[in-house]
Amino acid sequence: MPNEDDLAYGELPGDEESRGTSGSSSVKASKKQGGMFSSFLDKVHQTAQDLGSDLADVFSGRGIHSHTHVGANCADGMHKTIHRFDSFAGERDSNDVKWYVDGCGYMWAVSIALEQAKESIWILDWWLSPELYLRRPPSKNREYRLDRMLQAAAQRGVKVNVIVYKEVSQALTRKYLSPILPDYLHSLLPRGTDLVTLAMSRLGIAATFASLEYAEAQNPLISPPLVVDSAHTKHALEALHPNISVFRHPDHLPDAQTLESSFLSSLKNLSLTAATASKLPEDALKAVYGMNEDVILYWAHHEKLCLIDGEIAFMGGLDLCYGRWDTNQHPIVDVHPENLNDIIWPGQDYNNARISDFTNVANAAWHNDSLNRTESSRMGWSDISINLQGPAVEDLKAHFVERWNFIYKEKYDVRKDSRYSAIAVQQSTHGLMKHMKSGLYNLEARVKQLPASGSSSSTNAVRVMKDRVTDRPQQAAATYLGEAAASQSEAGIACQVVRSCTNWSHGVDTEHSIANAYISIIRDSQHFIYIENQFFITATTSSQKPVLNKLGAAILERILRAAKAGEKYKVIVIIPAIPGFAGDLKDESSLGTRAIMDFQYKAINRGGHSIIESIEAAGYYANDFIRFYNLRNYDRINIGASMRKAEDASGVTYEEARREHDDMMDPVGYRAQEGAAHPEEAITGHPYENYQQVADSLAGSQGLGSGRWDSVSECYMLGGLDIRQVPWESGEYSEMDAFVSEELYIHTKVLIADDRIVICGSANLNDRSQLGDHDSEIALVIQDSASVDSMMNGQPWRATKFAATLRRQLFRKHVGLLAPQNMEQPNHNFETIAVPNVYDFGTSEDKAVMDPLSDKFLDLWNGTAKQNSEAFGRIFHPVPHDSVRTWKQYDSFYEYFFDKADEEATGKEKKQTPAKYRWGHVVADNFSPGEQGLKEMKDLLSTIKGNLVEMPLNFLIEEDIARQGLSLNALTEPIYT
Repeated sequence: MPNEDDLAYGELPGDEESRGTSGSSSVKASKKQGGMFSSFLDKVHQTAQDLGSDLADVFSGRGIHSHTHVGANCADGMHKTIHRFDSFAGERDSNDVKWYVDGCGYMWAVSIALEQAKESIWILDWWLSPELYLRRPPSKNREYRLDRMLQAAAQRGVKVNVIVYKEVSQALTRKYLSPILPDYLHSLLPRGTDLVTLAMSRLGIAATFASLEYAEAQNPLISPPLVVDSAHTKHALEALHPNISVFRHPDHLPDAQTLESSFLSSLKNLSLTAATASKLPEDALKAVYGMNEDVILYWAHHEKLCLIDGEIAFMGGLDLCYGRWDTNQHPIVDVHPENLNDIIWPGQDYNNARISDFTNVANAAWHNDSLNRTESSRMGWSDISINLQGPAVEDLKAHFVERWNFIYKEKYDVRKDSRYSAIAVQQSTHGLMKHMKSGLYNLEARVKQLPASGSSSSTNAVRVMKDRVTDRPQQAAATYLGEAAASQSEAGIACQVVRSCTNWSHGVDTEHSIANAYISIIRDSQHFIYIENQFFITATTSSQKPVLNKLGAAILERILRAAKAGEKYKVIVIIPAIPGFAGDLKDESSLGTRAIMDFQYKAINRGGHSIIESIEAAGYYANDFIRFYNLRNYDRINIGASMRKAEDASGVTYEEARREHDDMMDPVGYRAQEGAAHPEEAITGHPYENYQQVADSLAGSQGLGSGRWDSVSECYMLGGLDIRQVPWESGEYSEMDAFVSEELYIHTKVLIADDRIVICGSANLNDRSQLGDHDSEIALVIQDSASVDSMMNGQPWRATKFAATLRRQLFRKHVGLLAPQNMEQPNHNFETIAVPNVYDFGTSEDKAVMDPLSDKFLDLWNGTAKQNSEAFGRIFHPVPHDSVRTWKQYDSFYEYFFDKADEEATGKEKKQTPAKYRWGHVVADNFSPGEQGLKEMKDLLSTIKGNLVEMPLNFLIEEDIARQGLSLNALTEPIYT
């Protein structure tokens, strides 16, 4: 039986030897092939520069309506449903919903649910790491590693179905396919084809590929980062038990059938000229680039969904993968010199995507992390997910089943492998109407008995009644059975599932109900909008191509409406300072990072059509209505005297011992002996054991031996010790050298309006997530029926409990008014939906963030952001920074300290010098020498509260960020929107 990659990529003649070969040899072969036609190709190249924009028109949808107009209505009448936001699902009452801020509590709750699973576990993830620990530290929670939990469930008879995104494994440029693909295309011509047609076809194919390569040489496609390994996920999990089945989707390169039907049919009637050879019909171009309805280039499955027994669901922004587990205080160091078993993030789970991304995450090599923890910090991960139970779970079940069966039919049915089968499931009355009493069941039965024929008006009335019973059972009960019947049911929380999906991802017409929900809720908001998202790429007009979604227009329209009416209205937006991709911003490898930043700045305050420019063009002060923020934090690596003593006494470096420890967390690691009951039993006389024996005998002083000060992240949280009082014993490194800082990466995808309604899910605020025909996404619109007393602009306000507590929890974390989270002392917010969220209403910290429009709150919020920004800027010189308006200033502010110094920084022509400081460390030049400088620095550190900082809107404002060095091919621009 062919393996999955054979089915995915097709069989091309000679492919066995050439797949994965270097691009240079392929390009040379292609040039040699086309050399005899040089005079003809000169003419082709004259039109090649136009090819990029022509291709972009085909693939980016220019000239096609965006599906996301401000009114949330599609001009062409497509993808309309009877449900709100044109979703496939209606509103459902009587749900229970619980929020989790950050991964610690969320993953603990998932572990509880996995332990309790009896029938089924369904997981839909962008990336799933089998070796992920759901509880920490790993040394005390070996049984809570994800693969072990799924294996245990499968052994209990639970059926485990997993769908993961199948990543693009290489840059899909023509240089990777030439000359193999041209030769293959030519071989598809019928045997009886005359010589003239053969020659002309060969010429046309050669000219086309040469033109494509020329266009790519001018504006290269960007190689996708190899950060996930879905093949490892599939094979590692399926090897555990026959009850575990894993689908990978979508495929990215055309197979023989696609090429034959699409490419050759387009060439049949092609009149070969220089112009037509470089401007093939749309189907041919799609075939060459591997893009049609069945073959997807760069779009991804991006949902994060876990369904247990069809009864409860976990969803939101958190994938079950490396790098996501984190606590509310977000420690960014993980060095434990006196007890290696306190390590929190083993192997590549300790990650900083700004330094280097995940590499070779296959099970046997998961310890191959590239970060030296005694020198480099991780990147903290700020995120939100939810747990729900009730009728809305039925819609999430339907979404998963539709996806599973769509992929099964498309890709797996042909294998006739007993491991794989379609899922047959009917909507559960128990799940759909779980909280309803018998009167409503009778209503549902009576509605089903109504005739489906007759006049169009009566038929429509029956349809509407059925819809109301299914979508809004409590309201239906009140309407058709009276208030008495309605009062028999619990109100619960009203939820509606919305999504982004289309034919390639789900086998359905395009749905963009997430975008519709965002636009509608923004438009209808009364007082304020809070957005916390991984991206902010949007447009206010149709002139901001290639960006198509109009969420920015909705924000702008609502602000201008408030401004004209003299209303106090606020939009607060928090996004990452820099997208989470590795590399110096000036490097060519950072082209994608710069492109995203450019799109975001053009949405915010640049380019002529941005939100801020448009507000000020209308005569209003933008800061009165909308402000943008980032998150950042600091920590201290425990590289003091304890580490030096242990290393000297054991003869082993900490990092050698730490890597050995991490290998022990891997049951099939290269050191684990087969059959050992516990991995540590297989290791004797190795670095871990030698180091740990010595460390155990060391008596730490000043409280350092307890491990409490292995991280100082509590110091900027509520109740944390002042950083100036935290003890330190100097070792090989000074304390100044031990402090590190990094942006706190925001992966959240949430909108909260008026403390009454919430959108939470997997969707980013960009084209990829919002348009529907790009990445697939899922989200939940949540409106609680339980209200709480609150304040809005100094006036009493009835907020909903779910929205208000989630927003306040987030705000308190960001300004340091939330206590540190203890990963080993779970509270109510670690539990599943069976135990509601606990929030401390009425405390001084709660009152400080209660009213998002009050001057007192805004002074706290903006004052904290300003103070934190100034402190981080002076101590660590992070970029982006408002003082850096040009690339020259970038060199003097950042590169001089953290990269090879350039001519301007050193004053020495063409001389490269080592970096003065390691990435993220203190710039000691800004402080006095010795202990005085340390005191100055810690005095400044002590002013940092929480992690909120201002977004530097003037960063590189005098430059065109996207035009530094290489620039994007017009074809690939939409990838980064």
